[in-house]
Amino acid sequence: MKLLSWGATRRRLALLYLLAIVSLQLSPLMSYAQNLGQQPATGQAVQGQTAAQPEGTVLNLVNWVGNVIAPVGAALAVVMAVVAYSQGRGAMRWAVTAGGLLVVSGLTRLIEFWIQNGTAGVH
Repeated sequence: MKLLSWGATRRRLALLYLLAIVSLQLSPLMSYAQNLGQQPATGQAVQGQTAAQPEGTVLNLVNWVGNVIAPVGAALAVVMAVVAYSQGRGAMRWAVTAGGLLVVSGLTRLIEFWIQNGTAGVH
């Protein structure tokens, strides 16, 4: 069994500290982001929120995942399934991944619907 050298451990610790510092520097930017309908607003209060509340940031993240990341990932997984099938390899893992990403997209859209309607959607 090979032990880790001190240089590799020191490098990992330095990267960890750098990541922590960058995260702490970016957190105020993320906490000020708000949502005013279709375009995000920075440092402005949305109705029912102040600029210090992160609810607008969470809604922007849900929108980004539901509208951009998951559907694009699903499209890429479908392309990879076609490529894998054309080369005679297994394509099922790519097809399942595409379906899973579309489920994630649908669930985030459902969560967004619940957030926008609040208790008005509950009968």
